[in-house]
Formats: sequence, structure tokens, C-alpha cells
Amino acid sequence: MSSSRPTSRHEDLDRLLTSTETSSAASAAHSILTIDAMGPKRGEEVEDTAEQRTGLLDSEAGIGEYGSIASSRTTRGKRSVLAKRAKYYIPSLAWIPQYSWSLLGGDFLAGLTIACILIPQSISYASSLAKLSPVTGLLSAAIPGIVYAFLGTSRQLNVAPEAALSLLLGQAVQQIRHDMGDEVPGGFDGLGVAVASVITLQTGLISFLLGFFRLGFIDVVLSRALLRGFITAVAVVILIEQLAPVLGLAKLMREADPETTLQKLHFILANAFEHTNTVTASISAASLSTLVLIRRFKGNFQKVWWIYRLPEVLLVVGLSTFLSGYFRWDLDKVDILGAVSVTTGDHFVEFPLNKRNWKYLHPTTSTAVLISVAGFLDSIVAAKQNGARYGHPISPNRELVALGAANMVASFFPGTLPAYGSITRSRINGDVGARTQMASIISSSVILFATFFLLPWLYFLPRCVLATVILLVVYSLIAETPHDVLMRAWVDLGVMSLTFLLSIVWNLEAGIVVSMVLSLLLVVHRSSKTRMTILGRIPGTDRWKPLKENPEAEENVSGVLIVRIRENLDFANTAQLKERLRRLELYGVDKRHPSEDPIRQEASALVFHLADVDSCDASAAQILHELLEEYQNRGVELYLTHVHQRVYKTFAKAGISDLIGVDAFRDTVADAINIIESAR
Repeated sequence: MSSSRPTSRHEDLDRLLTSTETSSAASAAHSILTIDAMGPKRGEEVEDTAEQRTGLLDSEAGIGEYGSIASSRTTRGKRSVLAKRAKYYIPSLAWIPQYSWSLLGGDFLAGLTIACILIPQSISYASSLAKLSPVTGLLSAAIPGIVYAFLGTSRQLNVAPEAALSLLLGQAVQQIRHDMGDEVPGGFDGLGVAVASVITLQTGLISFLLGFFRLGFIDVVLSRALLRGFITAVAVVILIEQLAPVLGLAKLMREADPETTLQKLHFILANAFEHTNTVTASISAASLSTLVLIRRFKGNFQKVWWIYRLPEVLLVVGLSTFLSGYFRWDLDKVDILGAVSVTTGDHFVEFPLNKRNWKYLHPTTSTAVLISVAGFLDSIVAAKQNGARYGHPISPNRELVALGAANMVASFFPGTLPAYGSITRSRINGDVGARTQMASIISSSVILFATFFLLPWLYFLPRCVLATVILLVVYSLIAETPHDVLMRAWVDLGVMSLTFLLSIVWNLEAGIVVSMVLSLLLVVHRSSKTRMTILGRIPGTDRWKPLKENPEAEENVSGVLIVRIRENLDFANTAQLKERLRRLELYGVDKRHPSEDPIRQEASALVFHLADVDSCDASAAQILHELLEEYQNRGVELYLTHVHQRVYKTFAKAGISDLIGVDAFRDTVADAINIIESAR
């Protein structure tokens, strides 16, 4: 095979491009001449000419008497494009006009079911975890859900406060209270409302900007192991914190004011036997037992819809409230919910960053970042699960925008908690019958009705019952952990364990921040390693296959190393290219420690198989140039095969083609091997 083949190949390409340009120019000239001609000679040409004239008139319709026609067509075209864009960015514009009454039954039942779960749950999160008024939890379960219903891409995702995020907010409020001491303007309740509003606004803004700048890929970068370790740690932290109200030690704990989770656990163990309120502990035990028994009972009747959909939490809350008022448990020092004002601030709607709240912006930013990232990871998992289950696409970027907008709107209602999607509630939402976001609108409407009209009926609700509701959530979170642990590799288990331990021993922020950094470092570490392998010839053929994957493949030319690079080249994965090639050259595909003696001789010829390399950036090309120059100085023959034209142009600009010569670029590996064998 002659060595001039690559040169003729590129000359053929140049001739092809030239002939294409010439034919395009000739075709354009022909069409103009045809239109300007007096008349065609054949009937077939008459039709072609008429079509060309019509096309020309249409294209020139903006001139003279055809202007109005072109203008109307252009306007209609713009309106059509605008309508498509609007439906894409605001999904409710697509599903609301096409909403069928046949879907209303399932959506209504799902919305009512989720509302029955959320009413006691959101009250528990607000009062027990965030240490705020119960109204803030109810508003957080209603307002964001309505906004998301119009902007979200998931049809079953339920957006409301989450236990982990409420706990993060509560810890931020507690930290600021410690820092400010007794100098708290507006009292502790006013401080909590102000901090919650600022955090919710920042959380929404961060999520919105992440989606606006198309950074929804963070759900791929941050591992599921990180989220599972964080959620498990949150479950343990919540469990320890809720032991105080369950045993009637909440007031005593507020006076002792332990900071870390371990200090709170020590306080519980030190005071449980001496200061426990027996009535409160008995109510808690009865409530938790009833919740667990009803849930297990429902699990045995999944096909009986009216049993399976019983809202056990609402039943226990209602029954305990009635019994508390009837037997006046509050006289036995049982802490009850009491009177709750519907408004949490001076006005029902306030701008979250007013003069009083501005000073809380800086100390709460880190918490807002963590909440937005953790909330989105949980939300996108729930959205994708339901999207795959019910067959509709999910856009991470638009999900971020929708979640961000929902929280920003909610922040104008003082004291609202950050709201994101829940895997459990979303799964229940779909199981009960939700097929559109109408279910969220119905659920939010029911919660708003309960906020304004039913809240006074919960005056005698024991707070320990709210704590048991949260313990039921903790049970669900911990129950999922063993399955996730069994599914993890060692690296994932390490990330999960580190997140868990730091969150317990230090605090939740430290756990998730360190684990996020570690997760990002692992991603960078993995992406910096260029995927490559050694090829060997299949005996009796001109086919080359990876040695590691094909035992029959063999290296039959002494001193020749054939390397296939299996991904695009960029500045990140070419930084270690020299070291990786050196290891392949001396140790082959088997893993060996660098201190061991080489098992292969140094290569006298190196052939690169680049069929999988579709692109190569400038930095990678420069690094490759330096690498090839070093091999050339060693006297190693170099050949590049299966090079795409786009990559060849980059190599040419980087000077690689001048360095090794155009003859080193071959069409196939067989071509390069034939040249090497002929020379020997």
C-alpha cells in the first residue's frame, strides 16, 4: 500500500468540497436562467418552472402588493412559535386547555388524600422542627404547590415542606438566636418568621438561577449515596430531637438549650427517668402504636381502595384532639397546640427582604444553598420516578425554575418554609389517581380552607402527637436505608458513611458540605482518566479487538502498541494521558503497582485508534502534540488511524500533522500495521 494514500485522501476531500460549491453555484444560475427564459420546451419543465416562480414570488412577497400577505404569514408564524415556546416553558398552558373531566375524579381523590397527609404533617414540621407557628407550615404546603402546578413538568410531584429541610431551617434559626442572645428584635417568634422568610426567598432564587442557567445536571454530579447518607443522618437527628416532646421534656430542653445532636442525646438520657411526664409519654406511645398498626393494616388491603386510602395521620390527630379536649389533658401538663393566629407577621403578605430582615441575609446564605441543593436532588428523583412510571418527560432545568418560582412566591407570606418535592407523597399521589397537577391545586385549596376555617378546632391537639407523626416519617426514612446500603459500591458506602457521621457528630451542614466536595472530587477524578485499551488482532482476520474483552485477540507484531481511545479528548482527561500510556506500555491492561518491574518492553511503534474521538479541544491537542513529540524523540513510530475530519482539522491547527507528517494519518489500523511490517 503506497504511503501517498493519505495525501490523496485529503486532496479528494478538497476536490469534493470544490465540486460541491461549483455545483451549488451552477444550480443557482440554472434556476435563475430557467425563470428568466421565454418558455420551456417540455411539459415537465413547465411545472417545475411554475413552482419555481411561485416560490420566488413567495420569497419576495415583502415587496409591493404582496407585502400584506407576507406580513400576515410572518405574524402567524411568529405567533405559532411563541405559542409553542409558551407551552414549553409553562406546561399548564398545554394541559389545562386539554383537561378532561374524566381525570377530575382521580385528581380530586388524590388531592384530598395528600391534603389529609399534609395538614398534620406540615403543622408538625413547622412547630416541632422549624420551631415556628403551625400556620407557616400550612401556608408552605399550599402556596408553593399552586405555583408549581402551573410551571412544573412532573404531573404527580407534590411540593410541600420536607422534614430534612425544615430541620435545617430550624437549626439556622436556633444558631442565630444563640448568636444574638437576649437582643432579639420582635421576640423569638418574630426572629423565626424573619429568618424563615429570608431563607425561603434565597432558596427559591438559587433554584431559579440554577435552572435559568441550565445547571440541572447537578443531579448527576452529586451522587445518590450522598443524599441517602444525608437523609439517614437527618432521620437520626430528628429522632433524637423529637424524643423531648414525646417524653414531655420539651420545656426543660429549651431551658438547658443543648446545641449539638450528641448533647441533646445526653440530655435525653440524663433526664428521661426523672423528669418524664407519664401522661405525655402514654399519649405518645398510644399515638405511635395506632399509626403503625393502621399502616400495617392498610398494607394487607391494598386492593380495597377505601381501606388503603384511609388517612391514618388525620384520624389519629382528630381523635387525640377530641380526647385531649374531653379529658383536659392540658391540666396534666400536657403541652397542647393552643390558639394559633392566621397571620404570622404585621401583614398577611410582606416583602421578605425589608429593613428588619436584611441583616439575616448573610448568615443564612449557606443554609439556603444546602436546602436548595438537597431539596432539588430529592425532587428530581421523585419527578423522574413518576415520569418513567406514567410516561411523560421531565426537564431538570425547568423543574429548578418551577421550584425556585414556587419558593420565591411563598416567601412573600411571612415565615413560610422551603418547599420541595417528596418521593413518598408523590408516589402516593400517583397511586391514588393523580394524572395532572390539578391534584396539587385541589390539595392546596383544601389546605387553605383548613388554615382559615379548621385551625381553631385543633386547639387541644397535644404537641406530642405531632412529634409521633414525625417519628412515623423517621421510621419510613430509616426503613429504606438497608436496601440502599446493599445496592452501593465501596466508594458510595464511604460517601454515605462520611455524610452520616459528620452530620451526627458535627452538624448537618458540615456533613452535606464535606460530602458534596468529596462527591465533586470523585467526579473530577473519574473524568480525568482517559478511557483507553490495548487492541490485539483476531487471528486470521484484519480485525482488532480489546485484549481485556477478547481472550482470542493477540499482539502479533513485536514492539507495536495499538491503543484505542474511547472518548472525546479535552483538557481534563488528557492531563494524565502521558502517565496512562506509559503504564499501558510497560504493564499492559492488568492492574499493577508502579513499583513492580515492567512486564512488557518499551514500544518501538505506537498506533492510535481514534474512531471514538469525535472532538478534541485546543488544550488537549496541545498536550497530545507534546506527548507525540516526546515519543518521536525516543524514536517511536507514530500512526493515527480512524481520525474524523473535524479532529484532523484541530490536529492540523495544533501542528500535529506537521510534526508526524500526513503519512502518519491512516484510514485503518491494518493500513498502519502493513506499513510497519513492510519497513521491517
